[in-house]
Formats: sequence, C-alpha cells, structure tokens
Amino acid sequence: MTMAPIGTNAGPVPSRARAAQALLARFGVLIGFAAVILFFAVSSPTFLTLGNITNMLVNNVALLAMVALGMTIVIASGGIDLSVGTAVDLASMVFIMLMAAGHGLMVGLLGAIAVAAVVGAVNAILITRLRISPFLATLGVLFIGQSVQQLSSDGGNPIYLFSSDMAHKFSFIGHGSLLGISIPLWIVAVSYIGVFIVLHYARFGRYVYALGAEPGVAWYSGLRIKRDTAAIYVLSAVLAGIAGIILSCTVRCYVPLSGNAFILDAIGAAFIGTTISLERRPTVIGTLVGVLLLGIVKNGLLLVGWNFYWQQVGTGVVILLVLATSFATRRHVGEA
Repeated sequence: MTMAPIGTNAGPVPSRARAAQALLARFGVLIGFAAVILFFAVSSPTFLTLGNITNMLVNNVALLAMVALGMTIVIASGGIDLSVGTAVDLASMVFIMLMAAGHGLMVGLLGAIAVAAVVGAVNAILITRLRISPFLATLGVLFIGQSVQQLSSDGGNPIYLFSSDMAHKFSFIGHGSLLGISIPLWIVAVSYIGVFIVLHYARFGRYVYALGAEPGVAWYSGLRIKRDTAAIYVLSAVLAGIAGIILSCTVRCYVPLSGNAFILDAIGAAFIGTTISLERRPTVIGTLVGVLLLGIVKNGLLLVGWNFYWQQVGTGVVILLVLATSFATRRHVGEA
C-alpha cells in the first residue's frame, strides 16, 4: 500500500471558488430574486406595502402563473405551446358571451373550459396525428385563433358586460376573497399544488419527464406517447382557459388578443425556473419563482417611473442575466 506524501491531498478537494460557482449555479436565481426585492424596496417606499403586494399578486402574478403552469408541463415534455394566448382569449370570449346571453354562471364556466380544451385537442391532433412539430402546430393554432376572435368580435372590438346584475354574479371570482386571500390567488394555489402532486408523485408526471428527456426511449418503453401528449396539451390549454375566466371576471369584459401578452412571459418564467433544478428541467416550484420574479420586476419598474416599453426592456434584461449567469456558472463547474 502506497502512502500519500506528507503535504499532498489524498483526494480531490473542491476549492472555494468552485463551491461558490456551484452555489451560484443552483441558487443564482434566488439570490437575484432577493437582490431585486432589495433594490425596489430601497427605490420605492410603496413597494413593500401590503396594498402594493396584494395588487401585484392579483393583477400581475395570478394570470401569468396559470398560463406559465401549463407551459411548464409542455416544456417538461419536450414541447412548446404558442397557442396559450389563444386559449386565454377564446375562454374569455365564450365566458362573456354566455354570461351576456343570460346563461348561468355554471354554463359560462363549462363553456369557457370546453373551448379551451378544444384548443388543446386541436394542438394534440396536429402534433400526434399529423406529426407536425409542436412549434409550428401551436403557431398555426395561434393564427387561427386570432382570426376566429376578429371574426367573432366585429374586427376585434371588446365585448362588455353591461348588466350589473349579471356581472355581480361572477365578480367574486375576480374580486372576492376567502379568509382574507383573493379568490384568484386561491385558484393559483390549488392549481399549483395539484400539478406539483401530479408531476412528482403520479405516473403521468414520470411520463411527462420521460418524454422530455428521452422521447425515443419512452416510445420503446411502451409509453402511450400519443395519449400522454394529447393530455399534456389539453391540460395546458385548460389552465390557460382558467386564466381567461379570471381575466373576464376581473375586467368584466372580453378584450381580443389580450392573451398574447402572456406567451413570452410564460416561456420565460418556465425557463427561469429550470435554473434552480439540478436536472435543469422545468418544475412547478421553479416556474412559480420565475413568475414572481417577472411580476416583481414589472411592478417595481412601474413604481420607479418606467413606462411600458422600458418595462419590457427591463424584463428581458433580467431574464438574460438570470439564464446567462446560471448557464455560465454550470459550465465552469462542469469543466472544473
């Protein structure tokens, strides 16, 4: 047995620099999250007030959180869904139309969910039956959905719910509260808990990640690729449709093409979330962190006086910094 010479290392010992890089690679987004909060807390005296936080969570975070949750499932399976905005808009449109026609709240809710599910089903057929790539399939559905909205709303005119009695019947969904917490936040919480359980503890969740990691292996392992893919895209559309219902109940009208504003932010939030995963895959918790980060950035920039266009610039810079820092540090850690 050969003894190691005195003064030499018997085994590899990670340096402080490498340990710091590993820590930054795993928790860089959380560190950035804390830094953003600190910056806006110092820059604006109203940032950390209860009123502003509540307004930010309800108006900036809740809707994006629902859309990003569905996007997380799709990206985890190796796909992409550019039609989530269409699902938001069509669900909102059908809900308002049914309510304006005098139908009950349950009919409006079921109709909105149904039309959102149809959007997901069309995506599934194009992807699984016609073998069109998810990017092109969902992009085509996005364009078709935009045309349907314009044709159904006289060229893109908003549809308002003028009946105050009818509006009062569903206003609690957008403006009500339970135990002091806004109803939209309850919907988000229940949805995230449900999807978290499904992805991490149910067989379907294992299939989703298997499709994203090794689709060929998943096929030869006997997984029902077409069935699972269809379920993924329908679920994504339904979650986006719920966001459309919340939107309608909040503003009490339907605004054509308003759902398109969530597409890029939802994708960005899902990919930001991958930076806190050891496997660099989308997760429910990671996406929630990404949604909160984007919501805080937009709210903070508004409070310090930046207009909408500069808010978009700021949001893009934050996304690039988070992703670039994470990928760069992980590469250095891997090479060390």
